[in-house]
Amino acid sequence: MAADSQKIAYQGEPGANSHIACTEACPDHEPLACRTFEDAFAAVASGEADLAMIPIDNTVAGRVADIHHLMPSSDLYITGEHFLRVRHQLLVLPGTKLEDLRRVTSHTHALGQCRRMIAEMGLEAVAAVDTAGAAADLARTGDRSTAVIATNKAAEIYGLEVMRADIEDEDHNTTRFVIMSAEPDDASPEDGPVITSFIFTVRNVPAALFKAMGGFATNGVNMIKLESYVDGSFNVAQFYADIEGHPQQRPVRLALEELDFFTSSLRVLGVYKSSLHREELARRRKQMDTSA
Repeated sequence: MAADSQKIAYQGEPGANSHIACTEACPDHEPLACRTFEDAFAAVASGEADLAMIPIDNTVAGRVADIHHLMPSSDLYITGEHFLRVRHQLLVLPGTKLEDLRRVTSHTHALGQCRRMIAEMGLEAVAAVDTAGAAADLARTGDRSTAVIATNKAAEIYGLEVMRADIEDEDHNTTRFVIMSAEPDDASPEDGPVITSFIFTVRNVPAALFKAMGGFATNGVNMIKLESYVDGSFNVAQFYADIEGHPQQRPVRLALEELDFFTSSLRVLGVYKSSLHREELARRRKQMDTSA
């Protein structure tokens, strides 16, 4: 690609699920592999990349470690979201037989999402930095006693075979990614369903969180996500939240004003269009409720 082409950074090696998310959500951007999440954030902050594709949580494994600690200090903004249905494959060197295998290696989340298959095959689970990195290591070492859990794309890139396909324990295994940029690119209230994401620190007084959340209830604002994590002193909790609605809409504006009264810090990370994946899930839930 041309040197001046737009880039989107992700953590991992080529063939990782984050790489696939980049190609799905931003096909006009060149994926830029980064060794760590910190490197992906830094690539955007320095201008080396225009965007970053960051996994934030998974329906099986829960939230991705470290991301909520990195976002507040990164000074980046969320400009979109993408949901990726995660499909894990058991990859081996060409010609490897089942009886050759002694261990399986992959990212710790991937190992946790394939526990049944690992137990059934009696393999030792060994954690790696990421799924595609494990595939690259296997191709380099030529160790027929080791299998990896990675993607079909990793198999293609590193010349591996799929011994078992779609081995994840749950068929709803989905990772939510946020797309981050050095500059905000807020959606307008007319853009349809909108998500507002923000971080805040409550005042160190009794019932501060209860009072802070009251404004969302009284103004009818739906809170999709609320997660806490302590600061370095273990004295004050910081929170990450996703809500439905735009800050320019009166209910959201009033709820955020009330929240601000009970917090010592409040920063809006992004205002962006809700993924069509959410609408599809809502439609399915409605159909299930109707048929029940």
